[in-house]
Parts: sequence; structure tokens; C-alpha cells
Amino acid sequence: MVNLTFTFMLLMLPVVFSAIEVGAQQQPSNITLGSILYPNRNPSSWPSSSGLFLFGFYQKGDGFQVGIWLGEKTVVWSANRDDPPVHSDAYMEFTKEGKLILWTKQNMKVIAESPHPVTSASMLDSGNFVLYNKTNVVWESSDYPTDTILIGQRLTSGHNLVSSVSEVDHSSGRFYLSMQADGNLVAYPTNYLNRPEASYWAFMLQSRGEFGDVRSVFVGLTPRGQLFRNASNGFRFQVNTIANSSNQSSTNRAGVIYRATLDPDGIFRLYTHRFDNSSLEINWSALQNQCQARGFCGVNSYCTARNGSSIGDCSCFPGFLYVNRAMKFQGCYRGFVYEESCGSSRDSTLAYNVTAIQHLKLGGYPFSQVSMVEQDCGNSCLEDCTCWAALYVNGVCSKFKLPLIYSTLDPTDESAKTFIKQSYNISQMAGHSIPYPGKRGNRNKSRKEIILILSLALGSVAFLFTVVAICSYAFYRNSADQYQKLLENPYLGTNEEFTLRSFSFSELEKATEHFKYEIRHGSFGNLYKGILSEGNRTVAVKRLEKIGDEGEREFKAEMTAIGQARHKNLVHLLGFCLEGSEKILVYEYMSNGSLADILFSSEIRPSWELRMKLALDISTGILYLHEKCETCIIHCNIKPHNILVDDSWTAKISDFGIAKFLVPDQVGNQLQVKATRGYLAPELQNSALISDKADVYSYGVMLLEIICCRSNMDVNVSTEDEIYLPTWVHKCFVENDLKKLVGDEEIDVKSLERMVKVGLLCIHDNPDLRPSMRNVVLMLEGTMDIPFLALY
Repeated sequence: MVNLTFTFMLLMLPVVFSAIEVGAQQQPSNITLGSILYPNRNPSSWPSSSGLFLFGFYQKGDGFQVGIWLGEKTVVWSANRDDPPVHSDAYMEFTKEGKLILWTKQNMKVIAESPHPVTSASMLDSGNFVLYNKTNVVWESSDYPTDTILIGQRLTSGHNLVSSVSEVDHSSGRFYLSMQADGNLVAYPTNYLNRPEASYWAFMLQSRGEFGDVRSVFVGLTPRGQLFRNASNGFRFQVNTIANSSNQSSTNRAGVIYRATLDPDGIFRLYTHRFDNSSLEINWSALQNQCQARGFCGVNSYCTARNGSSIGDCSCFPGFLYVNRAMKFQGCYRGFVYEESCGSSRDSTLAYNVTAIQHLKLGGYPFSQVSMVEQDCGNSCLEDCTCWAALYVNGVCSKFKLPLIYSTLDPTDESAKTFIKQSYNISQMAGHSIPYPGKRGNRNKSRKEIILILSLALGSVAFLFTVVAICSYAFYRNSADQYQKLLENPYLGTNEEFTLRSFSFSELEKATEHFKYEIRHGSFGNLYKGILSEGNRTVAVKRLEKIGDEGEREFKAEMTAIGQARHKNLVHLLGFCLEGSEKILVYEYMSNGSLADILFSSEIRPSWELRMKLALDISTGILYLHEKCETCIIHCNIKPHNILVDDSWTAKISDFGIAKFLVPDQVGNQLQVKATRGYLAPELQNSALISDKADVYSYGVMLLEIICCRSNMDVNVSTEDEIYLPTWVHKCFVENDLKKLVGDEEIDVKSLERMVKVGLLCIHDNPDLRPSMRNVVLMLEGTMDIPFLALY
């Protein structure tokens, strides 16, 4: 028992010393109720007793931010760090009610408040800003860490340190350090699930099997510069030193401050500030170089560590260009022309090659891994339209899609070799060597052979389509005959043998009271509300009013598309009527109208949670059309007016009148579409191939409308910048002023930023840089990293 007590006391010494010495140095400077700070005139800050720490306004770009800094301007804490900087006319008030409020011309923001009465505030010499209720602390900045741990501060279970964007921009950056409930301290790239395979550094709990379940855990920093982790299972304690400062002596510590910071490059470091000689020392670094931080270099680039240095250089893959040469870590984009056909088109002037790079290792997850010889690895990627890079390691070839992430060049790694694919112009490359041509048999064939092969292929495809068309017509006629038999018994209910029910015109005329209650007017027909006599069921009846080739095509397209697709986020087609010239479709009735009604016509904005749900519902429905139907269905007219909402507030896609169909492995459809202007993808305005990326663009525009509850084009706005919604959203995103999009509405900033990023990614002018609907769903759910590349 004595030994157990002695062990406990020994393990708790760092914590005890921390509490004693922090308490000894904290002789607070009192800040009274009613005190005010200004950005550009005195007083602009409240100092601690020693003057080493200050709380107040610090410069951020052309504006100001509220935070705590050490010495000259080493920022250690920021309030509302992701809010845009305020102008010089703002001020901060410690109100008579005990709230710390930031006032601007536009609004007010509460920086600190407590449910308990507040009598004063202090900036402590530990770097902790606190609110007091007489003698008790009722709020403290150390409970809300940003990127730094200070002396006496604790990073507790479930809390993170999030790196800053840069040394001068202290907004949330690209990395976070998580104090996990299992006792492990782990570093990850942001916007990524905290799974073991995503981490790039960890301080693990020792003797986990013997220790058992963790009840409480925290990371702390003592006044002697010891960074430690304390874990308890309720009976035993485990105190582990993570790092120590270079000077552990108890003397001459006046004017010495320690801090542990997750820096903008993703590396966790322990610093010593010596104010007697104005020096800054790095005592410990979790990683040897920046390239070890997963994601230090952005997409489509790789990191190379300088010899004998901790600095990492970011380089674009061959054929790619920097998004911002001044900030290379932001990644690269494809700088060469790309064709969906991989250059196999008869009239194509493009061909493809691969460049081999020794010692380069790709990160992320391959879509294919096959054992083969090295030469075949590059050729395999060259001949695969999906592949843009291949990694060859120890006899295994791993193929990757774009974007390429988490890649590093390590000269000591002799096993890794990467092949990067890019295109080149055949006419421009005449007489020039190609870095790594791989198999060139297909590209070196004579023009006559290529023409012959293409002719045979196109002839086969044409024959296949003819057979499919004949079979489809026969199937349609057979089904129609079967549906017509239902009319022989007017009392026959829905038969489970058939997907759709055939209605008589008189039955639908009676149900709609001679088509009296019009719900919506369309280009080829109107939608009416009706009640079926059998079961007293409310339905929506779409009657083709405009007879002609276009009307016939729309009717057949809608019946074909929605007849073969069944999903909870698609409007359910109940039946049809083909009687003489009458062509009518019968749908389930959607009691809450269209998304356009909810967003644009309602006096009260739908809640943020509902808007997020509707956005996810729609994306899930489009994903089903693109990937989970027997043939890929491209809706071609995604917009709020064609999204209906039922009584349980589930969004469902409707109006498939101009939908297009792609058979498996078909990359596009040359038929033109007549989608609504504003939602039409840029490439379709030039009669380009229709692909599923057209729906992605339309969805992106609509997602921005869902976020802002306004149409994509609105002339009744306060400034000219706001007329076209995508341009305005992009401007607000670049200026880090997203709250302007939702006004005074109180919403979760992280989810707002995520939805805006997804919307901007979807409306990229280049279809290749738009995500698939599968990735859109994953990004909206927060389970997939949002590519930074295409947002600027």
C-alpha cells in the first residue's frame, strides 16, 4: 500500500509542480466591467502583470482579429479564429453584464460569457485570459485551445489542436492534433476521418493491455518545459513525458516561457522563449521534416525533403501547374489537354505517355493493385482511361485516379517508382523524344488500320443499338397489352405483377374534376391534383398538352426513365394513360410542393438542418441515377422546380422529360439538351458531349441556392456583385466571409463551409475537376476530404 501511494505521488509530481508554480506567478491585473478595447488606438490590448502576454486586437491582413499573443506578436490563441477580420471601426467591450462582446457596424459577436455572474477579468502571466465571479474563475481561454498549449493548460480527451493557415493567418489550417479518448495523441490532416491509416504521427499509450480502459486523459506543459501526457483508468495513473526543454534547471527561469504548438506545416513542436536575450529555441519536434506530415503538399504535387534540413519542397507532377506559385503547398492542376476517349478518337491530335520518377511514392488509396513486372506497370496505366498514375513497389503495380494526394520523394527509398500519365499534341511533338512511351503499338498503327477498327466498332455498336431498340419496342408493346387488360375490370386494384397501372382517361378526368386543380404549368404539359376513388388516394396527374415530336419524346423519356428507377429520393410513378391522343402520367402526390416554393416563396427560411437534409437527399437520388440504375440516367434538368418534397420532408427528383441514357462504358451523348439557363453546364452551351458531370454542375448551382435561400440570378440585391449567385458565393469564399451568405441566421460554420466548398467544386468550368455524385455525397456527409485544388 505504501509503495502504491509513493508511486502515485511520484507520477503526479509534474501535475502538482505545474499547479503550484502557475498559481505562484498569477497575480492578475484587474479588468473592470465597462472596459473597452480598440483596434488602432489605445487601449488596444490588456497585458498580463509581467507584460509578456497581451489580450486584444492583433493585425490580420488589412483588418484585425481578437486573440492572445506572446512578446512581439507570437499569437497563441484566437477568438472565433475562422471569422473574417474586422475593420478599424470595430471595438470590444467588457459589458456591465459581464460579457466580452466584439462590436462591428454589421453585427455583434460574443467572445466570452458565463452563466454565472461576472465581476472582473484578467490576463494572467500563464497566457490564460479569465473571467471572475469575485474570486472564482467562471470562464477561461485555456478551455478553448486553438493551435497552442501553454504552461498549466490541459488538452483533454476529445479536444484538438488545429494548426493555423500560416504564420500570419491564424485561421484553421490543414492539420489537427487529437487527444483521443483511448489515450493516444495523434496527428491527422484536416477534413479526414481520424482513422489509424490517415494519421502521420502518434504518441501512443504504453502498456495498453495492462493498463485497461482509459477513464481520463490530458496533455499538459509544466513551468519547467516538460510536455507530458497523463492517463488514468480510475485506479492507476500513467504519466509519460512527450518532450523536455533543453534547460530543466530550476534557476534563472524568469523571463522564460514555454509553449507547445501544432505549426502550420503540421509538425508539433516545443518552443522556449527567452526574453532576457530575445531568443526563440525549438526544443523538440515531433517529425524530422515537413514531408512526413501527410498532406503538407497539396493535390497533384509531391514533397521532397532538402538534404539535412527539415524544410520540404513541393513540386508538381509532370504536366501539372501550380495553383499558386507563391504558395506551392496549395497543390497543382492539370496543365495539359484531356479527352474522355484517351486519345483514341479518329480525329484526335492527342496522344499519351507516362513519365517514370524513381523514389517517388504515391499516397492515398489505389483503385487497382495487381502483381506484374515494372515495364507492364507503366503500360497498364497508359492503356487505362481511369488511371493517371501508377506506383510500382516490390512487384506490385498500384493504379490511382486524380487527384493524387500525400505523395513524397524519398531518395533513400530504392523500391518505389511512379509512372505519371500526361497528354501531348502529336503535331507539336513531331521530331521530339517522348519520356516513356511504353507500349505504342496502338498509336503506331497506320491510319487505315485505325479507320478499319473504328468502322467495325461503330458498326457493331449501331447493330447493338438496333437490336436493343427492337427488343425494347417489343417489350413495351407486350407490357402495354398487359396493362390494357386491367381496364376490363374497373374494380381491380394494383396488381403486384405489374410495376405500373394503366388508367382510363375517364377515371383520371373524374379524379381531377375535369383537370380543375392545376399544381404546376410545364413546357409540354400541366400537373394537376387528383383523388382516386379507390382508396381515396391523392395523386399528381401530368397531362401531355402539347402534341408533337418533342412532346412525344418527353413523354417516352419520362416514362422510360422513371419507370425503371425506384428509389426513395425519386418521385414514384404510379401509372399511365394511353387512350387516343391522351398521354397522361400518374405520380404520388408531394404535399410540401417543390424545393423552389420552400426556398424562394416561403416567408420563413427553412432551418439549416432541413436544408442540409434536402441537399443530401437530392445528391443521393442523383447518385442512384448515375451509378445504380441498369443504364446511367442523366437527368439534364436538375433545378429546385423539379425537386418535390413529401409530407415527411424527403426530397425527391421529378420531371425526367429530357433525361438522357448512357449504356455501360459510354462516355457521353451528343444529343443536345434544353436545360434551364443558369443550371446548364458550360460545356453543353458549346454542344459538347453530355456526361453525368452536367448533372453535377446543375446540382452545384442548386446547392448554392439551398445555402442562400435565393435564386441563382436576382437583380433585387444591394450590390452588383450579388446578382449572379455563384460569383457572389465564390467572392465571399475567397474573402473568408461566408456568414454574409446566410445573414443573421445562426448556423454551424463548419457545415456551411463544407457545403459551400462542395457547391463551388461542382460548378467548376472544367468537367474533369467536378466530383462524381458519389464523392459529392461523401463530402456532404463529411466522410471525404474536399479537394482544395479547384476551389480558386
